Amino acid sequence: MGFSLFSYPMLCLLLILFVTVSVVNGRHTYSITNYGAKPDGKTESSKALLAAWMHACKESRSTVAVPGGEFLLNPVRLSGPCAGPITFAVWGVLKAPEKTFLESSEWILFEDLQHLTVTGNGVLDGQGAYAWSVNQCKVNPNCKPFSTNLKFDGVTYGRIEGITSRDSKFFHIVIDESQHVDIENIRITAPADSKNTDGIHIGRSQLVQVNNVDIGTGDDCISLGPGTTNVVISQVNCGPGHGFSIGSIGKNENEDVSGIIVKNCNITNATNGLRIKTWAPSTANKVFNITYQDISLNGVQNPIVIDQHYCPNNQCQHQGESSVEVSNIRYLNIYGSSQDELSANFNCSGKVPCKDIEITRLNIVYNGHQPTKAACYNFNGKFRKCQCPNHCG
Repeated sequence: MGFSLFSYPMLCLLLILFVTVSVVNGRHTYSITNYGAKPDGKTESSKALLAAWMHACKESRSTVAVPGGEFLLNPVRLSGPCAGPITFAVWGVLKAPEKTFLESSEWILFEDLQHLTVTGNGVLDGQGAYAWSVNQCKVNPNCKPFSTNLKFDGVTYGRIEGITSRDSKFFHIVIDESQHVDIENIRITAPADSKNTDGIHIGRSQLVQVNNVDIGTGDDCISLGPGTTNVVISQVNCGPGHGFSIGSIGKNENEDVSGIIVKNCNITNATNGLRIKTWAPSTANKVFNITYQDISLNGVQNPIVIDQHYCPNNQCQHQGESSVEVSNIRYLNIYGSSQDELSANFNCSGKVPCKDIEITRLNIVYNGHQPTKAACYNFNGKFRKCQCPNHCG
């Protein structure tokens, strides 16, 4: 029996749907290979990914999948809102172009989404070596940053797990204007001399948790930017890199940072350990209610720093004091080794001195066993039960 003119097109449509989407336990999965992507590391895949995303975003529960293999990917913007929770599962390797699209500020951008999960055991490879070689941001304050590997912008209830971010051209992962975001069981890696490759940067976001993450890179392992509140960072291995950094704060208004907890972390062979930095001169802002607890140091150059005279590359037009109020900062059980005799440097503002600084059970040595010192300027704090340093001076 032959097919009628009506049934034949219907059969073709059903076959197309079967090829492009699979349904397991009520979840629709769209593989980018079903939209033309090829795992050869050469065929550009952005059109395939965007097509898969467009279909998945219309479903109430869906997954866009990157299977095994290498996929070349130009910058993509994956936008919402979507019909329901959506997952981006990376099992293969996504590779950014090495020398093109350097003007793009993001490589993979997710924006305006609720209930987004990025998962898998795959790799986001930014192929950043060429970008680092032409990066002028350390000497040119007006430079245009290169692309971030992965960015959440305006995401509520987001999750990043399992993946590896490698050799980003600029920051690896950025969380901006987002809330209720969990980052867990991921790995971030770039050479120690790579430029501006912050591991995770969180800005103007709330209720973010980072747990069980390994970060080795050329800049801050985790940086907390203006307007960030209620962040918990735990069980992070940092190094090489520039440690955990808050700031810089005070360049603009409404940049308060508060409710930050960093606990049970290890910092190894890093330039900095626990750093807070504010512009001088600055606008009036606040950094308060910050806790660092149970932090292990191994060969860290500058273990504890509050720098309220931050002004890199002579960007400030005139000298002045910071108007950022730094208060209620707790250092609890910080221990290990420093590369320098000065392990704690509290360089606070003469205009708004640091206050309510609690330092309890501090034990940092250098050269194997020698005690370290603390330098304190415009500082109001107390050392309790500390071995070394146990006082200012």
